[in-house]
Amino acid sequence: MDLLSYLRLIRRNWLLILFSLGVAVAAAAFVTAHTPPKYVATITMLVSGHDREGSLSTAYQAGALSQQRVQSYAELLTSRRVIEKIAEGGDVQSLQGNITAESIPSTVLIRATVTDTDPARAAQLANALGTEFPKLISEIERPAPNSRATVKVTMVDRAIPPVAPVAPRPLVNLALAVVIALFVSVGSFILRDHLDTTIKSDEALQQASKSAILGVVGYERDARRLPLIIRHRGRSSRAEAFRSLRTNLQFVGVDRHPKSLVVTSCLPGEGKSSTAANLAITLAQAGWRVILVDGDLRRPRIPDYFGIEGTTGLTDVLIERAGLQDVIQTWGAADLSILPSGQIPPNPSELLSSRVMRSVLSQLTEAYDMVIIDAPPLLPITDAAALAAICDGTLLIARYGRTRREHVVRVAELLSSINARLVGAVLNFAPARNRQEYGYGYGYGYESDAEVKSKTPTHA
Repeated sequence: MDLLSYLRLIRRNWLLILFSLGVAVAAAAFVTAHTPPKYVATITMLVSGHDREGSLSTAYQAGALSQQRVQSYAELLTSRRVIEKIAEGGDVQSLQGNITAESIPSTVLIRATVTDTDPARAAQLANALGTEFPKLISEIERPAPNSRATVKVTMVDRAIPPVAPVAPRPLVNLALAVVIALFVSVGSFILRDHLDTTIKSDEALQQASKSAILGVVGYERDARRLPLIIRHRGRSSRAEAFRSLRTNLQFVGVDRHPKSLVVTSCLPGEGKSSTAANLAITLAQAGWRVILVDGDLRRPRIPDYFGIEGTTGLTDVLIERAGLQDVIQTWGAADLSILPSGQIPPNPSELLSSRVMRSVLSQLTEAYDMVIIDAPPLLPITDAAALAAICDGTLLIARYGRTRREHVVRVAELLSSINARLVGAVLNFAPARNRQEYGYGYGYGYESDAEVKSKTPTHA
């Protein structure tokens, strides 16, 4: 994915980002409000060696000894023996976790900090530490009980009660929560997009099918209830998408223009029947002699779409119980011819791959400019493959956000294995938010001359 693809992905998921930021702000406010304030008091102690003779060499040795002791004393400051002297009967382990000590590099200084919820108690504990620790060192560093200590520790800076707490820090909590929310939300939908193999662009469909994209049909809310484009007098963005599909289909194979076209999909529910029906309507409206054949002998949908009788049709012709012209029906002002499927047979694959089906297809291609066959999905059953093998071309319908890339690849390989011609693909149910509509009626639809004249202002 390039940068533009990531930006588009972020734009599509801006509500998720906004929701994550809201949750992050609320969480930061909750944590800040329920975190008790903590104060830090600091003392500084000097480690020095005892110089018995007062000479330069002994002073250097005393300084070297002090530097050797500093790191050890910093660790010793938080030992249980020291903490017990200032705990005064309190929880030694808890107090031990609130005390830190460090040696300042290249010096003989030790800095100790005490953290507490009470600023006065933090300063008191720090000063008590600065008093008791030198006593402990004086006891440890005596060669003999009555001798003088070789190293001594002196408290240089006493602790004063801190004014401002070090925690919680509202701005830091808010910034950290926002960064985490952005990382989690953006990372989650980028990961989801990488793991999601559904077709969500015409480029992805073109790469998977290795064929031309002949059309992108947008999603309309009432398309399931009214699947045909004759509503709104054919002036809708969806109707214009099928006109564009009709135009693109005319330029497919100038030297080998398909006269019989199988319309199919990878799996059920991807809109292949409605696409076949609307494509036939747009071709008939353009003056083509078109016949729409319901080749789905398992779950026929064409009679329901057009409101015609479907009990007699293709199956009756294939079993030679009726003549071809006896079962063809005419629909609409454009005189669209429709051949229903007829009764559902027990052996649809055998019928569609039979010699009689080839003869029927030959008769239809001679009598019409275009034969459009609504076929079953390719992957579950072999009916569509049998039809694709004897027709001039196959049009593959993929549904936005539902059809998977691997399914399209399998279909393309299947058609290639039977030497069927995949003329192109159509992306169906594409979201309308990315389409641009211009001011010529509805979407790309055009107004009639009477409507244009009625809207033209008159001048005196």
